[in-house]
Amino acid sequence: QMQLVESGGGLVQAGGSLRLSCAASGRTFSSYYMGWFRQAPGKEREFVAAIRWSAGWTYYYDSVKGRFTISRDNAKNMVYLQMNSLKPEDTAVYYCAANTRDYSTSDYRRYDIWGQGTQVTVSP
Repeated sequence: QMQLVESGGGLVQAGGSLRLSCAASGRTFSSYYMGWFRQAPGKEREFVAAIRWSAGWTYYYDSVKGRFTISRDNAKNMVYLQMNSLKPEDTAVYYCAANTRDYSTSDYRRYDIWGQGTQVTVSP
């Protein structure tokens, strides 16, 4: 079974940057897609970005395109989310997740392994 641990969240001013990291352990070769999702208070969990573990194909939610970049380091079993030009509406708990069951990229219900989440707060 795969385990995921996120790090790198924090408080930043609007326009600033943060880099989230996700350390994967266990049966990492079994994942099809690694994704980042976020959930703000009172809102549904939403897709942010995803990357195909083997091929490196990437997918983004429209509101983060051009600002966020997802990447992975297969040798280190790490997935990253570089977040630039942050906005207050990016404030949320960010989760790293793995989809080991199919090729869905943006539907959080298809992801079966989740980290504990890391808080990102963007002040105006």
